[in-house]
Amino acid sequence: MENKKPQIVTIDGVEHDANTFNEQQILFMNHCIDLDRKIGSTQFQMQQLQVGKDAFMKMLKDSLPTPEVAG
Repeated sequence: MENKKPQIVTIDGVEHDANTFNEQQILFMNHCIDLDRKIGSTQFQMQQLQVGKDAFMKMLKDSLPTPEVAG
């Protein structure tokens, strides 16, 4: 049997050696890792989209005539 270096995974403050996980636990862990990556990517895209929307809104406002102030 080969000696594997412990692969420590912390879940809710508790350390686990992922080398002891069964196939289902490994699958769950891999889903969580992939979903974390996708969430990060989506948050990055949301920032880009918000900045783009803000820029287009500014361009729209700048293109409109300035309202006259009654006075």
